[in-house]
Amino acid sequence: MTAEQTSDTPPPAPPAEEYRFQQGKLAALEGRPTSPWVMARRLPQLVRKGLALGWRVDRRAVALLLSCQALSAVLEATGLVATGSTLTSLVAPGDIRDRIAQALPSIALIAAAVGLRAVLGIVISDVSSRLSPRISREAELEMLHAAAHAELTAYDHPGFNDQWDHADRGADVAKDLITESQMLMSCLASIIAAAGVVAVLHPVLLPLLVLAVLPQALARMKGAHLQWESGRAVSAERRTLGHLRWYIADRQIADQLRSGTMFGFLLGRYREIGARVDDVTDRAIHRGSRWAMAGSVAGGAASAVMWGALVLLLASGRMTLASAGTAVFALQTVGNNLYGIVGYGTRIFRTGLYVDDWADFIAEAGGHRLDRGSIVPDPPKAVRAERLGYTYPDADGPALADVTLEVRAGEIVALVGENGSGKTTLSRLLTGLYLPTEGTVTWDARDVRELDAYAMWRHTAVVPQVFAHWPLSAEENVTLGQPRGGTAALLRAAERSGAGEVVDGLRSGWGTLLAREWFGGVELSGGQWQRIAIARAFYRPGVLVLDEPTSALDARAEHRIFAGLREVAEGRPVVLVTHRLANVAVADRIVVLGHGRIVQEGTFEELSVAPGLFRELLELQNDRSVPGQRRPEDATGREGPPEATAGPGATARETPPEGARGQE
Repeated sequence: MTAEQTSDTPPPAPPAEEYRFQQGKLAALEGRPTSPWVMARRLPQLVRKGLALGWRVDRRAVALLLSCQALSAVLEATGLVATGSTLTSLVAPGDIRDRIAQALPSIALIAAAVGLRAVLGIVISDVSSRLSPRISREAELEMLHAAAHAELTAYDHPGFNDQWDHADRGADVAKDLITESQMLMSCLASIIAAAGVVAVLHPVLLPLLVLAVLPQALARMKGAHLQWESGRAVSAERRTLGHLRWYIADRQIADQLRSGTMFGFLLGRYREIGARVDDVTDRAIHRGSRWAMAGSVAGGAASAVMWGALVLLLASGRMTLASAGTAVFALQTVGNNLYGIVGYGTRIFRTGLYVDDWADFIAEAGGHRLDRGSIVPDPPKAVRAERLGYTYPDADGPALADVTLEVRAGEIVALVGENGSGKTTLSRLLTGLYLPTEGTVTWDARDVRELDAYAMWRHTAVVPQVFAHWPLSAEENVTLGQPRGGTAALLRAAERSGAGEVVDGLRSGWGTLLAREWFGGVELSGGQWQRIAIARAFYRPGVLVLDEPTSALDARAEHRIFAGLREVAEGRPVVLVTHRLANVAVADRIVVLGHGRIVQEGTFEELSVAPGLFRELLELQNDRSVPGQRRPEDATGREGPPEATAGPGATARETPPEGARGQE
């Protein structure tokens, strides 16, 4: 402690935390290509991956694509050979008419080859265009399937969000993989055809040509790797920008944005984060440009050597004029296609990096794939937690510890406690949405880890605090696309929840689309949506969890829910989570949680009179003592009504007594 400080000096405040997505550990970066040589070796793998994706979507289309590519290469080689024959005929001694006549078959062959290659190019383009969107959609479907089969706790891990974001980019660009693969194959086929001609004319020209193109190939591959690295570095920032855009433009909080005059403040944050993204991107672009410049200089020098060698061969008589002309055409073909391979290879490499992210996510669902048993359970008669504990990822302490609880069919158990006491976490563990980090949860004496997850969830009905507003019809919002029990079951759930009154007022009844108005649907109020959410839980069988189910309901609607809850609970375990303690009188047992542990348990009558947390919370909730209404003199600080100001120099008058007003 310095001389200026005293024991009363508060410690320095920690720095303010910045609003941004947490960047998880990018394990996927490990083992990724880090040099152009490794990148070049990956190209055949990426081409195979692109073809494999296409093969899964449409085998006939891929077979047609490969056949057209092979035929196009043969035609190109034929055209180059015919070009050499044509030049030989035209420069040979003799009458020009005889030479032209001799060259006509070769010219016709060249024209036919060019025409057929043009037709094949159209077919290839058509096939690729039809395959691309199908591949992307298939990639998205596989990604969604992987996400749906990840543990719910995955969303609590920052790394999972990162991997989902990168995989989403990979699914989006997967459509480019087949197009870029076929363009790469096209260039390669042309090179093989032209290189064969060049090698026949003079073998020394081919390695010189490769040497001329290689520096730029390496530079472009390095630039692609730099661009990919910069994209990964700012992925969290980009997601934060997307979230801020939602806050600035979303309809749900547009009124608060205006009334709180928040636009300028949030826009400033948006620009601040955007500047950081631009800074990282600019550095990557500048580094890539330096590599491109070096590659161009080296490639230019090598090209000069190649063309110099061609001139020397011609001048020394080692190559005829006709052969030199053919060599020029072949070298141009090889050169152009080598540059094409560099360009398309760079693009397919960059695409491949994103597709690798997608493939990694598909393989392991971000490292959180469901890994449970295969037992298909029946609706449980008893759900039991034994010495249960749960700790959220990166949390400082457990959310639940040493919790033992059983809920039997036909029984209503209420979970109460202060905010953060673990009520919602416990309800998720009882339904198998979370797996415990300590202890066990069993359904009819079977550990939930042994059960088939989706088969188990078919016997769960949950009304969470934040419930989904599915963009479906009113009926599908209740049945969730899984009708059971016919119309009678639907109407019964609607009657018990009050959703029937909502549906009766809709323009198309149960067939009304419930979606925001720009989708042509009907947007319900918060209370109306909550009735729909309760109806969907009442409609489903099995364990029923109601987490603050009536927070948006009026008194009449709330009374209906709790008055009929006993009937709904018949034959099924029911867990009720609520802060409105008057409502838990319907429960058979009340479990009071404090700091993740059970601190009290009993009936409403027992707990409302026994000293403890429940009684304390109940008394606070029933305490409606508020300061009395202010009298006029309290508002003005003097007896009588406020003075009437009539302008400068005006005097105040007392209001005359009631009986004197008529005399005034």
